[in-house]
Amino acid sequence: MTLLHLPKPKMVASDVDGTLIDHDERVSARTKAAVDALIGDGVPFVLATGRPPRWIDPVVDGLGYAPLCVCGNGAVIYDSATDRVLASMTLDVPTLSWIADLAERALPGCGLAAERVGESAHDAVTPQFVSSPLYEHAWLNPDDTTVARHEVIDAPAIKMLIRLPGARSSDMYTVLAPLLGARADITFSTEHGLIELSAPGVTKASGLATVAQRLGVESANIVAFGDMPNDVPMLTMAGHGVAMANAHPEAKAAADEVAESNSDDGVARVLERWWL
Repeated sequence: MTLLHLPKPKMVASDVDGTLIDHDERVSARTKAAVDALIGDGVPFVLATGRPPRWIDPVVDGLGYAPLCVCGNGAVIYDSATDRVLASMTLDVPTLSWIADLAERALPGCGLAAERVGESAHDAVTPQFVSSPLYEHAWLNPDDTTVARHEVIDAPAIKMLIRLPGARSSDMYTVLAPLLGARADITFSTEHGLIELSAPGVTKASGLATVAQRLGVESANIVAFGDMPNDVPMLTMAGHGVAMANAHPEAKAAADEVAESNSDDGVARVLERWWL
């Protein structure tokens, strides 16, 4: 079957950063029109992102549509239309403590952070992001709360983030992954010295599978878009995985197709095969 004759998908899932939005972090008019067309045709559009629920609002605003979201690399199922966290998978406190000790031995000088969720995206009852004094952000994070190191690991978290400025994330992954065994899932979404850990088996693929089951869609009928190693499980589980031209080599290798870059409307160009 050629790419031009793929059957119309019954669900479309897209990563956000480096995929759906451009380098100015905007949803282009062309991408919005393509998503509008598939939604108008009754096909669900799902966001699958490393972002936590509280960072979904700008994407919803850009799309003009509030989708179901797989957040935190698969750890959270979030309904942006109702602002409700529908499900979450967390690392427990003993595991967080073990990972923290392991990371600090294997990656001297690293900082630690934890991502948590409450019942909604902006649940004030739950401090949603906490970091140790050594943690330096890989990107702008205006809602940071710096706490003592022991407070980072004193409550369950959907993700633990380990940051080592000046390092490559892939090198950090190579060091830490063999030491983790089956106690956590490890990935990265940037090469700027940041790795992300979730509960065992939690990936964008596991989160997307939950959403697909909820919507009654088989994985073979899903088209998924991504650009980084944290997208690889999703790209391989989907019936058709699409990596962007700007994607990490691992994402390109896992995909069935490489589209144009995120800044050249790569997602829209693929969707327009079915929805012009």
